[in-house]
Amino acid sequence: MDFLIEVKNIVKEYVIEDTKIKALDDVSFNIKRGEFVSIIGSSGSGKSTLMNILGCLDTQTYGDYILDGIDIKKITDKQLSVIRNKKIGFIFQNFNLIPDLTAIENVELQLMYRGVNKNKRRELALYSLEQVGLKERLYHKPKQMSGGQQQRVAIARAIASCPPLILADEPTGNLDSKSTMEIIDILKKLNEKGNTVVLITHDDKVANIADRTIKIFDGKIISDKRAEKKSR
Repeated sequence: MDFLIEVKNIVKEYVIEDTKIKALDDVSFNIKRGEFVSIIGSSGSGKSTLMNILGCLDTQTYGDYILDGIDIKKITDKQLSVIRNKKIGFIFQNFNLIPDLTAIENVELQLMYRGVNKNKRRELALYSLEQVGLKERLYHKPKQMSGGQQQRVAIARAIASCPPLILADEPTGNLDSKSTMEIIDILKKLNEKGNTVVLITHDDKVANIADRTIKIFDGKIISDKRAEKKSR
């Protein structure tokens, strides 16, 4: 079976004032290419720690994390940076856009970091912004756009170079209900086109848009369920 993500018996420990804290405790699961999976948990559950490991922003204390066939613990920090840059498209709660750059410039900047040439950058940026419905906002700066539009720019930036994994960390956390539904719809359409999407959230309603929901509590997975297919 072709797994994009393999998480095997992962433990993450921190030491705070001589006290060892286990943020993740023997976590294991696999995610196939093309799946849409939500990881849900309350504050302090361990979901943010897990997101950081999945996004190669942090490493586990014990266990194995294999992303797209690469054993993450066996590579150097420099190689890890390359993996993070080329294989993961990040969508964050706070958008993380550069305020002085336009929508298209924000997307192009990420492509530049990935070594894409100027003409190809413009082509990919235009296409990805059209995909999220921002064809008319190419030259607007973040302050000229609503929160929902800014998040669409962030999604366009994440998908522009077609990374194997789209990792969305609380992507609707700062949005109103209308914008939330718009972002959810975009993520669903991306998945329908074959993108692998992993969504981190604390919101049951948002989590339920995925085909599969992994619930984490006190650093442990307490459930891993697939959504029931609705009859038409």
